[in-house]
Amino acid sequence: MRKNMDYHSARWDEPFIMQLGTPGERGMLLPAVEEAIREETGDILASIPDSLQRKTKPELPEISQPRVVRHFLRLSQMTMGLDLTPDVSQGTCTMKYSPKINESFCRSPKMTSIHPYQDEDTVQGTLELIYKLNNLLCEISGMDDFSFQPGGGSQAIYTNACVIRAYHAANGQAGQRNEIITTTFSHPVDAAAPHTAGFKVIQLLPEEDGYPSVEALKSALSERTAGLMITNPEDTGIFNPHIQEFVDLVHEAGGLCAYDQANANGILGIARARDAGFDMCHFNLHKTFSSPHGCIGPGCGAVGVKEELARFLPLPAITFDGEKYHIDYNCPESIGKVRSFLGNIQVVLRSYAWIMSLGADGLKRVAEIAVLNNNYLTKRIAAIKGVVIPYPDSGNRLEQTRFSWEKLQEDTGVNTEDVRRRIVDYGLQSYHTSHYPIIIPEPFTLEPSETFSKEDLDLYVDVFTKVSQEAYEDPNLVKTAPHRSSIEQVDVSVCDNPETWAMTWRAFKGKRQKG
Repeated sequence: MRKNMDYHSARWDEPFIMQLGTPGERGMLLPAVEEAIREETGDILASIPDSLQRKTKPELPEISQPRVVRHFLRLSQMTMGLDLTPDVSQGTCTMKYSPKINESFCRSPKMTSIHPYQDEDTVQGTLELIYKLNNLLCEISGMDDFSFQPGGGSQAIYTNACVIRAYHAANGQAGQRNEIITTTFSHPVDAAAPHTAGFKVIQLLPEEDGYPSVEALKSALSERTAGLMITNPEDTGIFNPHIQEFVDLVHEAGGLCAYDQANANGILGIARARDAGFDMCHFNLHKTFSSPHGCIGPGCGAVGVKEELARFLPLPAITFDGEKYHIDYNCPESIGKVRSFLGNIQVVLRSYAWIMSLGADGLKRVAEIAVLNNNYLTKRIAAIKGVVIPYPDSGNRLEQTRFSWEKLQEDTGVNTEDVRRRIVDYGLQSYHTSHYPIIIPEPFTLEPSETFSKEDLDLYVDVFTKVSQEAYEDPNLVKTAPHRSSIEQVDVSVCDNPETWAMTWRAFKGKRQKG
C-alpha cells in the first residue's frame, strides 16, 4: 500500500459556532467612536425608520479569539480539498491548483478595500484589469466582447439565453423563435437556463457513438428554433466531430449558437468557439482559468459574444478612450444586470494573473497536458476489475472520462455510491458521479486537468484498484464505508423532507425545539 493511502481523518464533535461561547466573553473590543467622527456623521440610527430597526439585539456568539481559532481549525481538519489531496475526483468541475501568489494579489488592500460606488477615476487599475482580460479571452475564444458580471456558469448560460431572446426580439421574432436545442450530455443547465428564460427546450439523445446524430438535429430544427446551447466535448469527454455541421444547420434555420466552454481545459489554444462558427460562448473562470472552485462561488461565468450581439450584454460596459477607462451605462439594448455591480472581480484578477504567467504557448501546453493526463488515467482505470467505459468505440476522451462501475455492481452488489464513500477512507475526495438524467449506469467521472502529476494519477489508480479488490473479497466493507472519515454515512432521505430543512440558525433552533 502506498504510504499516503494510510489515511485517517481527524474527527471532532464540533458544535455550531452559535452554540459556543459565554455571555460577556469577547474576542476583541472595538474602540469608542471618536468625537470628531461622531460630530461629522451625527446619529446614524436616526435616519433609519423605526420599522427597519431591530427591537432586540442580534443573538451572536460571544466567544474569545482562541476558541474561534480552534473552532475553524478543527473544521478545516475535517475538510478535504486540493491543498490536502489530489482532487481529480470532481469530474466536470475542473479542480486545479491556483498559485498562492495569485491569492495574495486578491487579498491586497488594493483589491479588498475598494468600493463598487467609487468614482471611476479612483479605480482605473481595476477597470484596466477587466478591460485587458476581456481582450485576452477574445483572443482565446475568437469572440469580440465579454462580460464578467455572471457569478458562475449557470448564470452565464442564463445570460446567453437572455441575449438570444433579446436578439430575436430586436428582429421582431421573439414570439416565433421560442425553442432552444441542447444535448443530454451537455451540462444540465444548458437546458435549465433557457427554460428559465422562457424557452421551450428540446434535448437530443446520444447515439451509439456517444453524441447525437446530425439527423436528430435536423428533425428538431424549425422556424421556431431560437438557438443551440451545447457543451463540447460533452460531459463524457467525447468531442462531437460534427459540431461544425451542427452550427451551420442551426444558422441555416435562423438560430444562434452558444458554446458552453465551462470545461475548456482540453481545447485551450487548439479550438476556438468562433472558428467553429459559434455566435457566443462562456468560460468558467473558476474552472479553466484556475480561480478556486468554491461551493456555489466565488465564481465568474465569462460571457463572450460576436460584435453584432455585444449591444445586448449586461450593463455596464468597460470602455477605454485611449487615456482613461470608463464604466458605461449607456447601453440601451442591454439585457440589464444579471448580478450586482461588476461581478466577482477577484476571480477576474486571479484569471488574468494565471493567463499572463503562462502566455499563449503555456495555455496550449495546459490543454496538451490535460488531455495526456486524462488518457493516461483512462487507460489505467479501464484495466481495473469491475470498470466499464461506455461508448468504447468513440475514440480517445479529451479532458475527462465518464466511467461506469456497472460490472462491479453486477458481480458484487457494490455500486458507485459505495465506492464513492470508500475512497474517502484513503484520503481522496468523493467523486462526481453524473449529471441528471443518469443514462450511463453506475457512473463516475474523473478529470485530472494539467495540475496533477503522474504520481497523483497513480495514487488514484491504486486506490480504485484496492477498493475493487475489497468489493470482490468483502463487499460489506465497501458498502458500510466510510470508516476512517470525519463523518459516517449520511441519511440523505432527510434532504427530501421539507420538515427537516433549516436555512438559518433561528429555523434550526425552532425545529430542534419542536422535534
